[in-house]
Amino acid sequence: MGSIRKYPEDGKSRIISKIYRCLVICLFSLGLIFLGGTIYGVFFLSSTLEQTKTTNQYGQELGQGQTFTGIGLLRVPTADPQPGTVIIFTLFDYDPEDKAFSEELTLRIRDFREILIGYLGSFSVYDLQNQKEDFLKSEILRRFNEILQLGKIKTLYFSEFIIVE
Repeated sequence: MGSIRKYPEDGKSRIISKIYRCLVICLFSLGLIFLGGTIYGVFFLSSTLEQTKTTNQYGQELGQGQTFTGIGLLRVPTADPQPGTVIIFTLFDYDPEDKAFSEELTLRIRDFREILIGYLGSFSVYDLQNQKEDFLKSEILRRFNEILQLGKIKTLYFSEFIIVE
């Protein structure tokens, strides 16, 4: 029969063994922290986030659901002989649970951008400076809703609307 031989441990192997144990304990601790944070976020934080109302830089309440920001920041040249630039970031609320409408919004991003570029690009800097923001929003909202078939946007917001001459 074979016998089990034990070799004496040298100093290096003991140090490596201790480091290995420390690393395993640290890894296990981090795993517990991540697991605990995930459980806390799922059960406690999601209800708190739903109750928090979002406002834009103008203090307007953005409401319930999610905010669609897919159009992004646009720089639109004006209709002047020496064109100015309109910098605009448009957003609106939508219900993310309505999967069909959410998908339509994503598919219409290019159309939304073309509407904004065409509409705002038809104005001169002077005309834009003298337009009321609410009028511009309502006209853009009307044009957006004309192309949508599976739902409608209720309120449109500009988080940025800057006219540069």
